[in-house]
Amino acid sequence: MHFFSSWRRSAAVIKVSLTHSKHDWFVFGRSLSVRRLLCSVGSEDDTIFALSSGQGRCGVAVVRVSGPASAHAVRSLTRGFPAARTASLRSITHPQTKELLDRGLVLWFPGPGSFTGEDSAEFHIHGGPAVISGVLQALGSLPGLRPAEAGEFTRRAFCAGKLDLTEVEGLGDLIHAETEAQRRQALRQMAGDLGRIYQDWSVRLKRCLAHVEAFIDFSEDELIEDGILNDVDAAVRQLQTDMENHLSDQRRGERLRSGVHVVIAGSTNAGKSSLLNMLTQRPAAIVSATAGTTRDVVEVPLDIGGYPVLLSDTAGLRDTTDSVEQEGVRRARQRVEQADLSLVVVDLTQLPSEPQLVPVFLRGHLKNILEQSSHRQECILILNKSDLISAEHNRSIQASLEQSADVPPACFLSCQTRDGLEDLLTLLQNRLKTLCGDPLIGSPSLTQTRHRTHLQKSVEALHQYHQYKDVDLVLAAEGLRLGLSSLGRITGRVSPEEILDTIFKDFCIGK
Repeated sequence: MHFFSSWRRSAAVIKVSLTHSKHDWFVFGRSLSVRRLLCSVGSEDDTIFALSSGQGRCGVAVVRVSGPASAHAVRSLTRGFPAARTASLRSITHPQTKELLDRGLVLWFPGPGSFTGEDSAEFHIHGGPAVISGVLQALGSLPGLRPAEAGEFTRRAFCAGKLDLTEVEGLGDLIHAETEAQRRQALRQMAGDLGRIYQDWSVRLKRCLAHVEAFIDFSEDELIEDGILNDVDAAVRQLQTDMENHLSDQRRGERLRSGVHVVIAGSTNAGKSSLLNMLTQRPAAIVSATAGTTRDVVEVPLDIGGYPVLLSDTAGLRDTTDSVEQEGVRRARQRVEQADLSLVVVDLTQLPSEPQLVPVFLRGHLKNILEQSSHRQECILILNKSDLISAEHNRSIQASLEQSADVPPACFLSCQTRDGLEDLLTLLQNRLKTLCGDPLIGSPSLTQTRHRTHLQKSVEALHQYHQYKDVDLVLAAEGLRLGLSSLGRITGRVSPEEILDTIFKDFCIGK
């Protein structure tokens, strides 16, 4: 019986693998975990060192050492040894010349209770280039020590099981965070909030796979409870629903991580470049009364209310015979199509004189500006040059727009007097919060395209389970295994041994 089940499973592996790339082959075999594969490259016996506090002059610089020779490095440079996790003021000397390099704090972190899981040390020294260079050269003169490669300390932490891949990515995002919202999202991910979701799904899917494999191997011996496959079906459907809900987040986390693409669009001389300069608080774009001054896209990164924004000023949209301006118009329309949010600037003085006709005019204008943009609903109307018309006429236009449900939110603005800027910033910040979400509220969002790709593959694999469960249970089990492997690629944690552990934990085989 067991030989026949194994033969069926092997045949199923061959059959299913024909529909997948060679890259996915290891999914079906009993092979190495993602962590083991990633950590098999390079030598973990080396002791590495590097400046961890960044380049440039500073008050204090931190040089980190990690590996089996860390204790020797501390003794060689300080002629002593500090207590664990205690900052000790020491003279730091060159191990060969005995020249005094600096006086600083030395900290010792014995493994596995360190960031990398290895014996580690830190030298907190003065941040002058000569001091830093001297200490690094002294460490490099010791046998068994070498400069660390980019990200190698974090890689060793991952290999030691201190961090999963999502936490590693969260740490990287935290280092590169430029806004408050990015920092909050990165901290949640680094703390493991996102990884715990994927780990919970992996545990549930492992249990389903273990039950199916146990049913395949032992059902004819009547050692498996009745209805176990019904329970698996229900669990897989719920898991599939949870994953699909997680995927349907409108890319909030990815958008927050990389920045919201906001495009300023509109006709010539509407005040687009003036708006860019006002928001950036510097003359980023040339402003001129001559129509068609802006020919290319002008990009400026901004922090608006804690959200990262890549703001683009574009050429005025109009028909023209100038070949250079035509290219500018083409690029402007391309940016509008790719934008997360469009700020459509309209010259108030060009609107119909009758307020009740304004909504109809704006609908036609927006259709021309946005054309086939899939983000047409993500648009803010900016009615510029409000200082050139009377306050009463402004109110009449505003009342007319409020009665029109199919016109996007509008903001009256004067780039000349800055009147209406606060209202625009409030409206813009609220829209950015909708696009990115609040990283501290609710379930953490996807932050990487890599996560989305593997989750989509996992959902597809669960579809395979439903497709084959009533035809060939072995093929259905391979679908679960593929889904589990795709989840494991996100966190870096998956191995066939865990499936076997679950089988023997959940079933009393041979009682």
